[in-house]
Amino acid sequence: MKIKSADFLMSNSSVDKCPTAPFPEYSFIGRSNVGKSSLINMLTGRKSLAKTSGRPGKTQLINHFIINKQWYLVDLPGYGYARVSKKSKKTFQKYITDYFLKREQLISAFLLIDIRHEPQTIDLDFMEWMGENGIPFAIIFTKADKLKPLAIQRKVEEYLAKLIEGIWEEAPKHFITSSSSGLGRDEVLNYIDNINKNLNNTI
Repeated sequence: MKIKSADFLMSNSSVDKCPTAPFPEYSFIGRSNVGKSSLINMLTGRKSLAKTSGRPGKTQLINHFIINKQWYLVDLPGYGYARVSKKSKKTFQKYITDYFLKREQLISAFLLIDIRHEPQTIDLDFMEWMGENGIPFAIIFTKADKLKPLAIQRKVEEYLAKLIEGIWEEAPKHFITSSSSGLGRDEVLNYIDNINKNLNNTI
């Protein structure tokens, strides 16, 4: 897929205020500081489309971007290390839950995982929640440039094996990416493109 246009559309804290056009939608979510904004900028080829920050938890709204005037990319708040009050954290976690449960345009979520770390309970619990609620998702391993190829392979294999040990009969679709090198960009975009083409063929 070639990205011809990528434009910010809106930010809000309620799924009821999200765009109403029936474009297919793909959301990106992960723990704070997982490199979500950098990944979005890499995928779209726009250096500052999504705002990056050295302070974890910067994104606290549902951010919609329209891509190629054909589909939505959604930047969702991170979780885990956000430096916000407990009250604020509960508030935006509530509208993220509402988003996943109510957003009819959502085709797939992408859950971002820092490839350098061992499986975290908060990520595994979130995947389990999405599975229990029938929400399609794929895993994107980020920051692959921080490890050597053999270490990347080992980390991914260990992570997927951990999932299969749990509630999953088979591991979800996964991608290995690096925002600095562009690794995985074509694979993620082609995955989205193929889904969109299949959707068009069924209409």
